[in-house]
Amino acid sequence: MSGEKVNIVNRKARFNFEILEKIEAGLVLEGAEVKSIRAGKISLAEAYCKFRDTELYLLDCHISPYERASTHKSISPTKPRKILLRKTQLRRLLGKVTERGLTIIPLRVYNVRHLIKIEIALARGKKKLDKREEIKKRDLEREVRRFGKFLA
Repeated sequence: MSGEKVNIVNRKARFNFEILEKIEAGLVLEGAEVKSIRAGKISLAEAYCKFRDTELYLLDCHISPYERASTHKSISPTKPRKILLRKTQLRRLLGKVTERGLTIIPLRVYNVRHLIKIEIALARGKKKLDKREEIKKRDLEREVRRFGKFLA
């Protein structure tokens, strides 16, 4: 079971936000949650990170309950999960978030050997106009690729 690769990506993040800085962090999880993540039962689509006092938490991340877990202890699928970073990193992030109005979002969840890691990003929200321009650019690139095949 530990040999399985985990790589869950938040695809909405790059569309809705301008990524300024990426950071690898640990995540506090219970055993059944780890097994569920290894099975790919996690959703980062609506997830975001928020400070509570001086600690950073992952909120609205949905980890489905592990089907073969014991029934005497149930874990809420969307409970806040603590993100593990060094104090200096936490202080720097807290300063940037409060000072500049930036936000922290999860980009992906993956494993490094037997540990589950999360890649978070310091990001700025995109305006609607920026999103429209990105869609036009993507469509134009797709058209160029399609017509390039006919010409070659």
